[in-house]
Amino acid sequence: MSTQVHETAILGEGVELGEEVKIGPYCVIAPGTRIGDRTEIGPQVAIEGLATIGVDNIIGPKVNISGVTVIGDHNVIFGQASLGTAPQDFSYRGEATCLHIGDRNTIREFVTINRGTVKGGGYTRIGSDCLLMACCHVAHDCDLDDHVIMGNNSLLAGHVKVELRANISGAAAAHHFVTIGAYSYVGGMTRMIHDIPPFMIVEGHPSRVRGVNSIGLQRAGIDEANVRALREAFKDIYRATGTRGEALDRLADMSDDPQVLRLVEALRLTATSQRGRYRETLRDEFSRLGRARILGETTAGLGD
Repeated sequence: MSTQVHETAILGEGVELGEEVKIGPYCVIAPGTRIGDRTEIGPQVAIEGLATIGVDNIIGPKVNISGVTVIGDHNVIFGQASLGTAPQDFSYRGEATCLHIGDRNTIREFVTINRGTVKGGGYTRIGSDCLLMACCHVAHDCDLDDHVIMGNNSLLAGHVKVELRANISGAAAAHHFVTIGAYSYVGGMTRMIHDIPPFMIVEGHPSRVRGVNSIGLQRAGIDEANVRALREAFKDIYRATGTRGEALDRLADMSDDPQVLRLVEALRLTATSQRGRYRETLRDEFSRLGRARILGETTAGLGD
């Protein structure tokens, strides 16, 4: 089957389409966009890549609002989604920042995903095999690993990291620079102002750790012995007497379970920050990386 582009869709000059791509009615896809094989795009989807617009009333003289949006293979993007739009950040000055989306993702109706900023590293990234339900928002410089689920109306502010197989329920919202740990489960309408530990269930306003995400771990194929070790670690960290630091030291010394050690490492990293958000300590590194990637400055920063 050949690539199918509806007659009402508007594709900018130089848009790159893979094999067997389907683009529905009234889509608008800007130059600087690359769409991989067998990706399906529903009606009225807007994808920004490279564009020049007048923004005199916002950031001074007319500037080039430019960047690249790359969408991988076998994605399904439902109607009215808006991808690759400029970041909602006052520091943005039209730099050629990017959005990269992996393979086999499902992006439902009215999802919005912004490109990165220079100060945040220059990229917003969505991994592969993710499900973003209707009306989700992924802000600038967010980084989602594979198999992430975002429930309806869940919101990620800028610079949020979502690790492997995290599950975020409907109407939950994450503060800037929060890390949502691997295999965690975030309850509906949760307010995340601190890092979410991996493997845990969190819920509340603000969020609190409630227990181990046993069901999610089992569904992901984690061995029952590892799940039991995490339950014991949870009791030691969150239920036993003594300080959090003492519990982490004990577990680091006594446990050889890889999940428990990963939990200990994540909690220790969070403890190094003033506000409970480890990624905030990386602001300077992100900025150096963004200046190198986007502006071509030869500055040392984080690895790609």
